[in-house]
Amino acid sequence: MILQKSKDSDVEELTRISTKAFDTDALVGGPENDGPPGYNSEEWHMKMIEENHLYTYLSDENTIVGGAVLFGKEELYVGRIFIDPKFFRQGYGLALMNAIERMFDSKTIKLDTPLWNRRTNQFYKKCGFIEIGRDSENVYFEKEQER
Repeated sequence: MILQKSKDSDVEELTRISTKAFDTDALVGGPENDGPPGYNSEEWHMKMIEENHLYTYLSDENTIVGGAVLFGKEELYVGRIFIDPKFFRQGYGLALMNAIERMFDSKTIKLDTPLWNRRTNQFYKKCGFIEIGRDSENVYFEKEQER
């Protein structure tokens, strides 16, 4: 598995995967077809490439299986990750989070996820993140890395 900075040629496929992945949130309590801002927009994904925030996750066969939007370095913020639904529950999400941790020499990794999303809340706990707070909409997680 390879995590690398996205290229312009990745945008169409990453947008397709992001749209499919976030549209599945309706199955776990989310509103239908209502993912995070820009989740279904090629223009938004291209902007993330231009700002060096979008990463492509490739299988060993060089197939795009997902992506990540990442901000910062010393303190890394995971804006979102997404995996093609045809690869759900096969370990790709865990492998993607491990690849992110290896790629960045960040002491602290932070992220948030919707309160209603049982799937992502359980997933981030499984990845070793600790809940550090919540409000009426989101749960906030943090993970300290040993370096």
